[in-house]
Formats: sequence, C-alpha cells, structure tokens
Amino acid sequence: MKRLLRKLFSPILNPFESGEDNYAYRPSHRKILVAVGLLFLILSLGSLAMVIRASLYGGLIPVVFFLLVAVVCLVVALLGSDKAVARIWKSK
Repeated sequence: MKRLLRKLFSPILNPFESGEDNYAYRPSHRKILVAVGLLFLILSLGSLAMVIRASLYGGLIPVVFFLLVAVVCLVVALLGSDKAVARIWKSK
C-alpha cells in the first residue's frame, strides 16, 4: 500500500528525494513535520468554514494555499524518505 501511495505522490516526493548531497536527519524532524501539516490542515478547514459562513469566496485562496502546504507536509512526513524529511528542513 505504501509503495502505491509513494508512486501516486511521486511528483511531490521526487524534488525532495533527488540529488546526492549530504543530509542530517533526526526523528524529531518527522514528528514536527506531521504536527505542522496537521496545524495547516486545521487552519485550512477553519478558514473554509469562515469563508462559507461569510459567503466571501475570495477567501478560498488562503484555504487552497493552507491545504496545499498541509498536503505537502503530510505526504513528505508520512511517505517520504529520511532524506526528503531532512531536505524539507534544509538540514545539511
């Protein structure tokens, strides 16, 4: 199942996993990345609720941005290699 999901999300994972440079990975980086992804997901859902309630559909731009950031963070944290997690933090 993980292999199928990695193949599905390869356009997101490939930029972070490419290259031959050195990286410094710590397990806490993955945990923090999951937490940041969940916070952005909560932020996007809260923003969406406010946009719908206020009927101001110009507010969908931040909702889409927060949702994209959440998806990238969660995909890299849950499916990415140690190198991908380190590269999203720019750890060398």
